[in-house]
Order: sequence, then structure tokens, then C-alpha cells
Amino acid sequence: MEVSNQNRASDRSLMHFMLFCALTTMAQVDNVASSSQPHVVIETSLGTMVAKLDEKRAPETVANFLELVDAGFYDGLIFHRVIAGFVIQTGGYDVDMQRRESPREVPNESFNGLKNLKGALSMARLAHPDSASSQFFINLNANTHLDAISGNPGYTVFGHLVTGTDVAEAIEFADTGIRQGMAGVPLESIVILSARRRPEGPRPGAKPPHHVLRDF
Repeated sequence: MEVSNQNRASDRSLMHFMLFCALTTMAQVDNVASSSQPHVVIETSLGTMVAKLDEKRAPETVANFLELVDAGFYDGLIFHRVIAGFVIQTGGYDVDMQRRESPREVPNESFNGLKNLKGALSMARLAHPDSASSQFFINLNANTHLDAISGNPGYTVFGHLVTGTDVAEAIEFADTGIRQGMAGVPLESIVILSARRRPEGPRPGAKPPHHVLRDF
């Protein structure tokens, strides 16, 4: 009887150990998956922001964004729409308010479960759901009315800020006015000096990196 009890206790200990190992492995896999998500460093005239992109839940949007980043598309563009408590938007105009057209539009991916929460990066677009191209905005608040609802596409969230929220707030409270008929344009241009992928180790199978105002 004593031997039987010892065996049962040993079996329970072994099961607990195996369960612990399984949970630890799952956590490590989750951490690796999270760290493998691409990050983009956005250096502006007011400071630097770093965004983590979710290529798993917004693959088309992230692929398009990274293609533009790798091409240097965003360099020299300004934040042309700044609305305190709402969004700061960029990706369409240079310091002379000359429009920069992107190569293509991307399909709407707003039903991916990501929400327009504070700090989230989302694609701006026209009324047509699939009209997003290069312009994106950073949410300054929880803008739930921009999220997709049943049968009604929203604005695709494809990442979020991991650092630089203070820079976003500095942009948020910049003095703005009207330029070329557009409201909410900072009186002193806030420029993207560069947007680059954050350097990271190569991933298995990874290849080397080779408009109009979008209204809500």
C-alpha cells in the first residue's frame, strides 16, 4: 500500500513537471513569434517613434507598408492632418504640400480583430473599403467608431507604437491651420526624416528587403 501511494505521488509529480515544461515551451514560442514581428523606426523632426507591425493579422497591409518603407517612400513627407484627441495622419504630402502618389492600393483587412485603440497604426482611405494605399494615421484615443462592425468594414489596424508616444503627443498639440484648403495642417511642418525597418537577425526563409488625401 505504501509503495502504491509512492507511485501515485511520483506520477503526479511527473505530470506536473510535464505540464510545466509544456507551458514554458508555449510561452517561449509566443515570445519568439512576437519578437519576430517587424518593427519600423519612424524618425521625425520632433523625435523618434517605433512601431511594431502585425503581419499575421494584416498581411497585405503590412507587406505594402514595408515595401514603401524599404523604397524610402515616407522620407520627407509631413504629418498633414493633426486633430487633438483623434488622430495624426501622414503618408501623402511633402513640405510643399505636393502630393506623393503610392504605387498601389491594398484590400481592406479591418475584420482582423485589431482595434483602433490609442497608439494603434491604421490605414486611411476613401469611402471605398479597398482604397487604402500609403497614408496612415496613429490613433490618439480609443476610436472605436473606426472599427469594423458586422457587414461594415472599418479602418485597418496593422500595428501599434511600442515607443515614442511622447512624440505622438507632441505632434498632437502642434499649432495647426488651413493649407491648400485642408484643415488640421501643422503651421510648422512636422517631417518624417526617415522610416526604416529596425535591424534584426535574419529569419528562416526571409528574403532581404529589396495622392490624394484619404478622408475618413
